[in-house]
This record gives sequence, structure tokens and C-alpha cells, in this order.
Amino acid sequence: MSEITLADEAATIALGAALAACLQHGDAVCLWGPLGAGKSTLARALIRALTHPGQEVPSPTFTLVQTYETDGFPIAHFDLYRLKTADEAFELGLDDAIEDGVVLIEWPERLAGRLPSNRLDIEIEMAGEGRLARLHPRGSFEGRALGV
Repeated sequence: MSEITLADEAATIALGAALAACLQHGDAVCLWGPLGAGKSTLARALIRALTHPGQEVPSPTFTLVQTYETDGFPIAHFDLYRLKTADEAFELGLDDAIEDGVVLIEWPERLAGRLPSNRLDIEIEMAGEGRLARLHPRGSFEGRALGV
């Protein structure tokens, strides 16, 4: 586990860019934390680092999933906040998205124990005026240089 202090939004954006550089086909990044912790900011930064800085990255809160093409693989951004059951995420194509490329999952606790085995869990919590991010590599992420 690694802990990273995120003093401001710029630090969160820098973390997203650093993590983007280490992602591989089949990876999942699970973003844990309360409303307002910065999960969407981190997801946007990661997506923009893989696509281009001006990429429009709307929150998938209502659409539940947004997909993006990158040079290496497609990336799917899931927001599971509104789901009632884990099955709904798989009906949305979560398994296929992991198989096809990389997924970012906000509110992964909605998967009720059916998390991908190869994933990077990132817990974000409020810490004064900033944030604290805890990175927990699982499966193929264990031992991988994360660039942070």
C-alpha cells in the first residue's frame, strides 16, 4: 500500500496522469471514497492523460458508463452509485469492458464482492483542505511500478 497526500486539485490531476502511464489492457482501477472526495477529478485526469488534455469527460452518474478510445486500448468509466445490485454492472457490460481494455469504477462497493481480481484500489479521503489517497494493488498490479 502507498499513501499519497493530495494537497489540491492539481495534485489529484498529477496522480491521474502518473497512473495512466502504467495502465495495461485488462486493468481495473477502483475509486473508493465519499461524495466530494475527488474520485471524478482523478478519473477525468486519468482519461485525459490517455486521450488528450481537452477531452470532454462528463461524469457517468446518469449514463452509468462512458467509453473513450485511446492509442492503446479503450477505457470505460463506470459510476455505480445508482445501482441497486451488482448484476446491473455486469448487464452494463463491465466484464466485456475489462476484457476489451481498461475500466475505471467509481463506487466499486456496489459490486458486492465481485470486484475484478486485477485491480488497483484507490481510497480517497478528506484530509484537512486536501485529500489522502491510499493505493492498494491487487493481482497483476502487485509489484508493478505505478509512477507515483
